[in-house]
Amino acid sequence: MLQRPNAFRATFASGLPAPSRAITPWTQPTSDETARMVDTTMLFAPKSGGIKRYLLAKRQWLAQHRPALTHTLVAPGATTRRQLDKGMVTIASPRLPFGDGYRWCSSVRKWADQIVMLSPDLIEVGDPYGPAHAALDAGERLGVPVVGFCHSDPAALAALHLGEWAEPPVRRRWARLFRRFDQVVAPSRHIAERLYDAGVPDVHVQHLGVDIDTFHPARADRAALLKQLGLPASTRLLVFAGRAAREKNIDVLLEAAAKLGPPYHLVLIGAGALSKPQGNATFLDYRREPKEVARLIASCDAFVHANDREPFGLIVLEAMACGLPIVGVASGGVLELVDAEVGQLAARAEPAAFAEAVEALFSRDLAALSAAARARAVSRHGWNAVFEQLFGLYGALAADPVRSAVVPPETLAEWA
Repeated sequence: MLQRPNAFRATFASGLPAPSRAITPWTQPTSDETARMVDTTMLFAPKSGGIKRYLLAKRQWLAQHRPALTHTLVAPGATTRRQLDKGMVTIASPRLPFGDGYRWCSSVRKWADQIVMLSPDLIEVGDPYGPAHAALDAGERLGVPVVGFCHSDPAALAALHLGEWAEPPVRRRWARLFRRFDQVVAPSRHIAERLYDAGVPDVHVQHLGVDIDTFHPARADRAALLKQLGLPASTRLLVFAGRAAREKNIDVLLEAAAKLGPPYHLVLIGAGALSKPQGNATFLDYRREPKEVARLIASCDAFVHANDREPFGLIVLEAMACGLPIVGVASGGVLELVDAEVGQLAARAEPAAFAEAVEALFSRDLAALSAAARARAVSRHGWNAVFEQLFGLYGALAADPVRSAVVPPETLAEWA
């Protein structure tokens, strides 16, 4: 990749070193120099989940900690619109059918042109679709580093939705794409190992964070929620929040709740709208406001998550910050967040095993589990520490964009 021929490299790094490489901190810009960064993804829609929350948290953190850096998000929209005062560029993109508001990148060249017009010093892309190819094109034309943040596993999703035959070709295409980035970042060892096995050698593991002030136990109003649901105080409230995507295994949660019966009651926020009604489950509409999501989660007794291929599980982390113990499946990214100190793991994403894990959790000291969950979210996953690490990585990358390190898989655990 060509290196941009200007003296000013940007102002990302300060403080914490990035794992596995030395940092060359960048100086603050002078009054007539401004560092510029672009984030781009197709996965930024009205009902988006973890990627959108990560990008909005990054923007808020930058305003407080890197005010000299100009940050712009390039995402799909109904029209092409440049709102640079708001740090936003939307590109006219068609809606995906049954896509819950998501839009498709129909012109890689047009998308790349918009990024080039912003003249960033570093580009991060948050999906493996059209915006990824546009970011790589723009990075080559500008001579700036491009980071691929691998938030999902499209090969695993292809196998789930289309059949096992679809995984190998998607996996090969996935690997070819991510080998082109100057740096690949994964939110978990699980995704890093999947990338390494697919042939992507240099992966930096960067766990995501949580807004510990928004997601807080103090937001709980259990009595109000029980009254809203028409349930007695003895009810054991289980909660899940997220999209009704197949990989979320909402059917496992519903069947497990049916097996458990009263006093257990499952609250599904944004998920399960197309499921058949059942006596001990309530379906609530998607909540756009994070504080309202936090209120509902904090008002319940345990968070349940049956996705056994979760890339990371940001909503799990948000539930922990609300002081909820977790019932999950012992695989994927959730396995890296949840252990016996903060919850209970089912051996399989299967209703009977999941119901058994729920009962096991409620036989334990829920108050101690809740306190441990909150403490872990605060001590390990505050956004400030996460972004200091990430921007340290950016600093090292932009200071020395030509790299050839090959990281063996045994070092992945050291990074987490």
